[in-house]
Amino acid sequence: MSEIMQTHQQTLAAVLDLAAAHFKIPREKLSPDDDFFKTLGIDSLQALDLLTRLEHHFHIELPDYELQGVSDFRTLAERIQARL
Repeated sequence: MSEIMQTHQQTLAAVLDLAAAHFKIPREKLSPDDDFFKTLGIDSLQALDLLTRLEHHFHIELPDYELQGVSDFRTLAERIQARL
């Protein structure tokens, strides 16, 4: 089975979908440039939980240093995309 390269838009959509499902909020309430701490009202522990879920979904590992200062969905998707 061949691996199909995901586009940045597909990665971003998957990140938003997973975040909405994980935190049980309507997907349409999230936009790519939202600060996920403010929009989702989460703390750093909940953010780590989401990151773990994203790592499993995309079959990647995101080193902590790559995530420092990342707080919006678009940048998070870019970091994930770089690892695919």
